[in-house]
Amino acid sequence: MYNVVASQASGTHPTAGWAENHIKRNMTAQTRPKPATALDFRSDTVTRPSPRMLAAMMSAPVGDDVWGDDPTVNKLQDLAAAMFGYEAALFCPSGTMTNQIAIKVHTQPGDELICSDTAHIYCYEGGGIAFNSGVQARALPGDKGRLTAAQVAAAINAEDAHYPRTSLVCLENSTNKGGGAIYSLQAMTQIAQLCRERGLKLHLDGARLFNAIIASRCGAATPATPLQTPATGPTAPTATANGNGPQQPHAAEHALSMMEAETAPYGPRDVGCLFDSISLCLSKGLGCPVGSLLMGSSAFIARAHRVRKVLGGGMRQAGFLAAAGLYALEHNVERLADDHQQAQRLAAALAACSPAFVAQVAPVATNLVIWTAGPGLSAQAVIEAMDAEGVLVSGMGGPLLRMVTHLDVNDHAVETACAALQRVQGKLCPGC
Repeated sequence: MYNVVASQASGTHPTAGWAENHIKRNMTAQTRPKPATALDFRSDTVTRPSPRMLAAMMSAPVGDDVWGDDPTVNKLQDLAAAMFGYEAALFCPSGTMTNQIAIKVHTQPGDELICSDTAHIYCYEGGGIAFNSGVQARALPGDKGRLTAAQVAAAINAEDAHYPRTSLVCLENSTNKGGGAIYSLQAMTQIAQLCRERGLKLHLDGARLFNAIIASRCGAATPATPLQTPATGPTAPTATANGNGPQQPHAAEHALSMMEAETAPYGPRDVGCLFDSISLCLSKGLGCPVGSLLMGSSAFIARAHRVRKVLGGGMRQAGFLAAAGLYALEHNVERLADDHQQAQRLAAALAACSPAFVAQVAPVATNLVIWTAGPGLSAQAVIEAMDAEGVLVSGMGGPLLRMVTHLDVNDHAVETACAALQRVQGKLCPGC
């Protein structure tokens, strides 16, 4: 049984509980291994290569990527750059590395960047903004991790020696801590126009960018609905990121919803033309075992290549890994819509539970399902009870829990998880 200890921390950092969960989970992994038969909904990072992806990896022609002569790596980089309309791309081991490289290239020590206060680069990359680049972050409250152009404009520092120079804006699409929410094309365009007017660089953490692109075709960027609460209906207040009480709407929320109301489907090139750089993860919903891509201009990627070397990101016969990326880009993008549908099924099952077991269910736009445990019910208790049913879920801090759909989750797995939720409800909330 795989134990995840939910944090009861009451600190001010919005992700303190999740980080504690993650550390304790890793520490106990060796003594409490995940059952081979468990259904893993903790993240889309748990996916394993399909037989066809493995076959592509095993048959890939390779060279030495540090020398620049691995043909499969070069093919992957060229394909990704062409898809998004960039001049070049760089294959790296992880999304954290691609994000940190972008920040390093776009900034100078002492600068300030603007991002959401729940952004992955701010919360989950080990303080890399400061450690690697000597840059500080202006972290703004967003609507499920999304910022508006008005928010960004207000956060840009004046040209005064007393203030750090604002040099970079970082967005995330879809949002991780924001529950898979996506930006509308209009919202991204307005921020891009502002950055160009003010001379700022704009980077996108697109770890799950293809999820956002697929969701935009299905109207997932329509005005965000409030959390659904079985007890009180759709007007219930949303939970804070760390689960410590209700979060009051801020002024940006209405403006963002207005932009979303006019959204349109968008594709890779629609996004690529807005950003100076994009980080794209291959090892989440796309199903690769490892790897991320950083895309930008030829000059940007040349500098990024140097930073990758400094960070130890150069790999030798990386074509075996790049082959998985090629397969994923050619076969696993359109199927992300299936993951989104499965997430909707899970959300519906959770919404049908008693409010004593499930207090709130966040609206689902992509493949992330976040909900709040009922009053007096700890996330740890739910996690352990689901573990006992052979279904793995993760904690997000405080009473928040998460389930993520992915290509290793089929209809039967979702049905099994929904049935497990009902059984766990009966155990933890008798008489519900």
